Amino acid sequence: MERVSDRVACLSESATLAVAQKSRELKEKGIDVISLGVGEPDFNTPDFIKEAAKKAIDDNYSTYSPVPGYASLLKAISDKLKRDNNLEYATNQIIVSNGAKHSIANLLQALINKDDEVIIPAPYWVTYIELVKLNEGVNVIIPTTVDSDFKITPAQLEAAITPKTRAFLFSSPSNPTGSVYTRAELKAFADIFAKHPNIIVISDEIYEHIVYGIKHESIAQFSEIKDQVVVVNGVSKAFAMTGYRIGYIAAPLWLAKACNKLQGQYTSGPCSVSQIASVTALNAPLDTVFAMVEQFEKRRNLVLSMLAEIPGVKTSKPDGAFYVFPDISSFFGKSDGTVTINNAHDMGLFILSNAFTGVVSGEAFGAPECIRISYAASEADLTKSLTRIKDALATLK
Repeated sequence: MERVSDRVACLSESATLAVAQKSRELKEKGIDVISLGVGEPDFNTPDFIKEAAKKAIDDNYSTYSPVPGYASLLKAISDKLKRDNNLEYATNQIIVSNGAKHSIANLLQALINKDDEVIIPAPYWVTYIELVKLNEGVNVIIPTTVDSDFKITPAQLEAAITPKTRAFLFSSPSNPTGSVYTRAELKAFADIFAKHPNIIVISDEIYEHIVYGIKHESIAQFSEIKDQVVVVNGVSKAFAMTGYRIGYIAAPLWLAKACNKLQGQYTSGPCSVSQIASVTALNAPLDTVFAMVEQFEKRRNLVLSMLAEIPGVKTSKPDGAFYVFPDISSFFGKSDGTVTINNAHDMGLFILSNAFTGVVSGEAFGAPECIRISYAASEADLTKSLTRIKDALATLK
């Protein structure tokens, strides 16, 4: 009898599968399809980090590592948090995992009991709500719009809290919107959480270094809630090391111990070679990161300027990450004579079929009126894609 567990059956499959399948079909026909759906930097890992990985192999870092990570990496992370964020975390408060996704999975499994509530602002990263469901928790979604720069207000947060609230999970800079919360905005949230000491704040800061003309702020900086906050980060985005699979948490000691206990049974420590490469990355100056961010900012400005030329497309100006998240709901109900656009999913397929560009429907991120465009692509491909999209949308009446 073929029967999967209820916990797996409850998970949603990727909302991008139909677009991915259509993209493959077009490519097989020889059509030049450009993907703007990817969620990783299109830069190579810096050479000095690759050299560190090669040396780690030669130095025989090929045995099991300690469950929470090598001591050298834990120290590098502790030093980084002090240097970049002015946050004090002892090495025993840090757990290194197989990517930030694994870190968040550990946290929710360590925190959530059946029917516990997790507050998540929308738009959200797709995996957040699935991990809450996997742990039999309840997602409490706070909606936002492009007009609010996709940010929640303190009033919305306070209204969402109930006696069952166990955690608040958010990202800043945000995937998928690129929005970044200011220090003042985070302080307002901290004042609320200080009144609810049983709520754990999970702050996903994986895009920390990819910001434009502003400073990243961590909600962990506020002493009144420091013992309620978990910082989630990693090397994937800033150092173009997505395949190395290194993420980490900095947490209250009791929660770090719980994640260590859990990880010891699930995966043990992450890849030894990747850890040594990450030590080198975190201890180095950020010159390569800044060079990458400079290119991302140029691309962001290019995409925003081209989207501004398309009637009916509404955008906010993202201050971080490498995504633009335009509201395309003004096209709902319109048709090119063959296809009618009823939702963002339809729009994604329409853009793929008519502009030969892959984007991601906002439905997957809790914002069915939007699409996500990644500008982790060359300026030439971005220009070509946005020109195609403009021409395709012009046919909708």
